[in-house]
Amino acid sequence: MVMKVHGSVLSPPVMRVFAALYEKDLEFEFIRVSVAARENKDEHFLALNPFGQIPAFEDGDLKLFESRAITQYIAHVYTDKGTPLVCEGKPMATVGVWLEVEAHQFDPAATKLQWELVYKSMQGKATDAAAVEENEAKLAKVLDVYEARLSQSKYLGCDCYTLADLHHLPALINLMGTPVKKLFDARPKVSAWVADIMARPASAKVFALRYQQ
Repeated sequence: MVMKVHGSVLSPPVMRVFAALYEKDLEFEFIRVSVAARENKDEHFLALNPFGQIPAFEDGDLKLFESRAITQYIAHVYTDKGTPLVCEGKPMATVGVWLEVEAHQFDPAATKLQWELVYKSMQGKATDAAAVEENEAKLAKVLDVYEARLSQSKYLGCDCYTLADLHHLPALINLMGTPVKKLFDARPKVSAWVADIMARPASAKVFALRYQQ
């Protein structure tokens, strides 16, 4: 059976799942869910994700939600396909650290910046300049840590591209077209890392989906 991803092409968590599937060269069916029409609150969708949030994911009789859990399932179960995305032994412990850093240090500020600078404009809402300034400062501190880390290895977890890097892709796709790009460009190692991630064929496929909404 073909895997199914339920969600919206503009949703960062959905983009994260797409990226993992493309890196693994796995076939999947995309089922659009309109949040604006509250389709994510329908009984059918709530059976897939009781919190009513996208994405929801199906692989046969397995149903998952939470994008980072889905990507880890894809990486660990389909180890013989495409890009490994995970490591064996001790290196995976370091990858695990940076998976947590992305979720708890990078993502909060990045998500708020995406809301202010990307999604609000899509909805015709005014940007909160104070919120942008506050979260740029928070993100800058995280990127200082990234710059130091990327001076030690090519990617965040190790010298191979893993989920620790992939999980950043949706934010990078959104923020590289905003003034926040300057924060990444100002740090040479971070800038090279971003360019590497964005140049991946799987990343290009995720980016292209934005225009197929």
